Amino acid sequence: MALDSVTKEIQASAEAAAARIREECDAEVRAINAKADAEIAGMKAKQDKRVTEAKEALARQERSSAELESKKLVLSKKKEVLAEAFESALAELENAPAKKKLEYYKAMVRSAKTVIDEPKALMSESDGFSAKELGVKSVEKDPRIRSGLILQSQDGTVEVDMQYRALLQGIWDKNLKQLSDILFG
Repeated sequence: MALDSVTKEIQASAEAAAARIREECDAEVRAINAKADAEIAGMKAKQDKRVTEAKEALARQERSSAELESKKLVLSKKKEVLAEAFESALAELENAPAKKKLEYYKAMVRSAKTVIDEPKALMSESDGFSAKELGVKSVEKDPRIRSGLILQSQDGTVEVDMQYRALLQGIWDKNLKQLSDILFG
């Protein structure tokens, strides 16, 4: 019986050691799992933060793109309105009654005479004013001129461009900021 008792003792001791090893192993597995879960949670939190930041960045970029597109559309419309205003002003000058045009042309001649003593006038083929009416030395028709005058010295070395489009463009360019402020606030 002594052998049985020693065998039982060894067996009980082995079973106890095995149980203790299993408990240690289970505790170590739980610790490893807890550590892995903590690392996974940390990685997930970092990833979630990156995803959130990326979403916010994309949303900001999308808003910025939309605002830029909106500004481009508004600017395009403003340019269109300015172009229409320019063309309207030009058309009004070009379609003025002959009496009013003659006044304008005489004023142009007076202004040009500060540079050219006896100018000759180049004008549109549709205008029918005489040299005497304008107060110039001579009048020539020029198909390139739509409205207004080009005043030249007799030898052609000095020229003053007083075409409506050129005059209006000069005024327009000088006052574009003011015009924009008036039209668009």
